[in-house]
Amino acid sequence: MLINIFLIIGAYLLGSVSGAIVVTKLMNLTDPRTQGSGNPGATNVLRYSGKTAALCTLFIDINKAILAVLIATLFTDNVNILAAVGLAAFLGHLYPIFFNFKGGKGVATALGVLLILTWQVGIAALVTWLMVALVFRYSSLAAILTAILSPIYMYFLIGELAYVVMSCIITGLLLWRHRSNIDNLLNGKEDKIGKK
Repeated sequence: MLINIFLIIGAYLLGSVSGAIVVTKLMNLTDPRTQGSGNPGATNVLRYSGKTAALCTLFIDINKAILAVLIATLFTDNVNILAAVGLAAFLGHLYPIFFNFKGGKGVATALGVLLILTWQVGIAALVTWLMVALVFRYSSLAAILTAILSPIYMYFLIGELAYVVMSCIITGLLLWRHRSNIDNLLNGKEDKIGKK
């Protein structure tokens, strides 16, 4: 029980490491929280700091979730604990203790959780995001539709209750974090990918 608690807390702390903030500081770029949408995520970094910084941000935000779950698998194969660890890493990104609980929207970190726990769902989610982003050129729309479909993928491809519940919680939080984007999309004010 104690090790499980440490795994969940450790996952949250690892998730609290913001790729966008770390990358922009190391590359001596402007803090993404002070420009554009103010969101410390790869899309905002792409718009104002370029592709290299955005790719580095994406790499960190995906892999911190993967690392958290990989560490957990060294100690347990309990799907309930692994789902909790994945969710904790995701929550760390959204509400990071290191940055006054003001984090990103969690798309990349959610993808990392899905890829490491259930690679089939992770691939399905990634393909969905890419297809929507390529066709419509809206990162937020791609994230929203992918979030909605992920629990459905989880149910039909995996069927593990703990993972289905986890993906439903992640979807709810992703939609909540994208509420301003949803409003912008409905009003035709959302910026397309690549626009500065």
